[in-house]
Amino acid sequence: MATGAGDDGHGAGAGATAIPSVILNTGHAMPVLGFGTGSPSKPADLANIIVHAVRLGYRHLDTASMYRTEPTVGAAVAESVRAGAVPSRTDLFVTSKLWISDARPGRVVPALRESLARLGLAYLDLFLVHWPVAATAGGLPVDKSTLVEFDMEGVWRGMEDCHRLGLARSVGVSNFSAAKMERLLALAAVPPAVNQVEMNVGWRQEKVREVCARHGVVVAAYSPLGAYGGFWGSDAVMESGVLHDVAAARGKTVAQVALRWLYEQSVCFVARSYNGKRLKQNMEIFDWELSEEEKGMIDTIPQRRASLGERFMSPDGPYKTPEELWDSDI
Repeated sequence: MATGAGDDGHGAGAGATAIPSVILNTGHAMPVLGFGTGSPSKPADLANIIVHAVRLGYRHLDTASMYRTEPTVGAAVAESVRAGAVPSRTDLFVTSKLWISDARPGRVVPALRESLARLGLAYLDLFLVHWPVAATAGGLPVDKSTLVEFDMEGVWRGMEDCHRLGLARSVGVSNFSAAKMERLLALAAVPPAVNQVEMNVGWRQEKVREVCARHGVVVAAYSPLGAYGGFWGSDAVMESGVLHDVAAARGKTVAQVALRWLYEQSVCFVARSYNGKRLKQNMEIFDWELSEEEKGMIDTIPQRRASLGERFMSPDGPYKTPEELWDSDI
């Protein structure tokens, strides 16, 4: 993974910390640390928090149609430019995602145009297929009677159209297993640039990472701290005795050790925090390294996927079991 700081159009401004970037297979640079906005409860002043994060040095903003934060992210982008936190829109990397109700041939380009309208932007830096799942209706909770077979090729042709039209500088996927990545890569004319998946010390995603590395696809981790406290989250990261021991010995927080481990795995990651102190701490992981002994300790942490995607499973639907959604990555 090629990285660099401050030399790729997403560099930090005066007084801000420079976050390293990875070069995607499209030639565009993506900052390795993103600001996530996918949570059930969002503060009323989220736009101001995002602008503060940009002032700190965050350059990658991650949203999705399903999160209902696109208008807020768009307002924060505009305010960041207006207030001089960044010189222009091109200094920010904005990701959004295609929800399952639009993951059907003919709906992809219109759905992206709708996302862009909500964001008030002319293009996305990265547009992802949120899940390898399709439905005839949207909304949460998912109405399982609306789930239909996912037309991977038809949807991906729509994603390729988004790229060719200049509406998305890079396109990719999220929550794709190793087997689904292999299938997609075999049919793609424009290869996916990114696969955003659940990944942390408690779920290392070796199979997906091996496939993606072989094909030049960047892996981005969501829930890098295990979605601790979330309805589907895990305590495997924040309550890990191993991480607490490493953090105490190094004078770091548990979150910093967990994020540093991800960085040393050559993946990107989207961290969600609305706390100013933790936002700053998340950025303080780039000037130190874990020792071989510490990495060996972390390798002993038991592995378990937290996000099984039960909301997409139905006796009458395309996915009846976790094994059908995740293939052998379970």
